[in-house]
Amino acid sequence: MEFILQPWPWYVSGPLIAVVMFLLLYFGRTFGMSSNLRTLCAIGGAGNRVEFFKFDWKSQRWNLVVVLGAILGGYIAHFYLSNPINIDLSENTIKDLNSLGFTDVGQSLLPPELFSWDAVFSLKGLLILISGGFLVGFGTRYAGGCTSGHAITGLSSLQIPSLIAVIGFFIGGLIMIHLIYPILF
Repeated sequence: MEFILQPWPWYVSGPLIAVVMFLLLYFGRTFGMSSNLRTLCAIGGAGNRVEFFKFDWKSQRWNLVVVLGAILGGYIAHFYLSNPINIDLSENTIKDLNSLGFTDVGQSLLPPELFSWDAVFSLKGLLILISGGFLVGFGTRYAGGCTSGHAITGLSSLQIPSLIAVIGFFIGGLIMIHLIYPILF
């Protein structure tokens, strides 16, 4: 039982991802969460207003299984496979996070300063959610896919645009955490 409560090592999770990718490629499918969201928007009738969502969503029903699996997997991982221990962080990380206003650093994967209902429904929280949602939506459409689609499907099928996109994601993440995040918090 103790093995289940620990994060899966790379030599288990990596080959499982490879098997899933092989099966998707073999059956002519691609993986990416943005395609699942596009399918959900098409089901909701967004194709009546926006040409991008006008497609045969019924041929993409298998994408909904991915969404359901992500929700169900997250639930199972959180409630049945989590080991509620403190997170071992370096002293510098703890000091940096404390200086940004985080308390009880390392006590939770989801700090309440960001993930509590009070934080979400504050003016700052709503502005971050709305602007972040817009930027993610715009970036996903502009890049022709999301981080999971490019990093998993694109790289495993040796697509140069996906390599460029993944490098851009990492550069954007570095800019965000080192330049923009300290301004927001």
